[in-house]
Amino acid sequence: MNGEAEQVMAFLDGLGVSYRLSEHAPTATMEACAEIDRKLEALTPKNIFLTTKNGKRFCLCLTRPEARFRTADISKQAGSSRLSFAPENRLFDLLKCHPGAASPLGLIFDTDRAVSLLIDSALRNAPRLAFHPCDNTLTLAMSHEDFFEKYLPAVGAAPMFVEIHDFLE
Repeated sequence: MNGEAEQVMAFLDGLGVSYRLSEHAPTATMEACAEIDRKLEALTPKNIFLTTKNGKRFCLCLTRPEARFRTADISKQAGSSRLSFAPENRLFDLLKCHPGAASPLGLIFDTDRAVSLLIDSALRNAPRLAFHPCDNTLTLAMSHEDFFEKYLPAVGAAPMFVEIHDFLE
């Protein structure tokens, strides 16, 4: 467990957030996360770190794993110029995460609130959500209420809900 994961869990403990934790081999795919989700009885969203061409705006977009993600759709809804994948070094600078471990739990490290949070509106219906605590050898699951009503307000994140089209065909 890395130091960032320890800080994330201490932060959640301080908020009184109840969570279940699973330790596992590093996960590099959503398929690997699905197996862990079954054990935790939760849903791990796909977490996509985005930026504008000039690198002045950053967004973390949470989607259902099977959702069809198009940056043009998300950019328009976010009221932004075209968003694209952000560089790995900025992910670490802002959220203390590496690719494969990107997570809204890294928002505790974004003290300047440089990262906007975009959430697939369909995730509002998930009873339990799971995330890597900035370490893809760990997954923790918490209730919808703890995530939206305790965690996000505590880190000053006001999510923007976006509509992401249904499944790939």
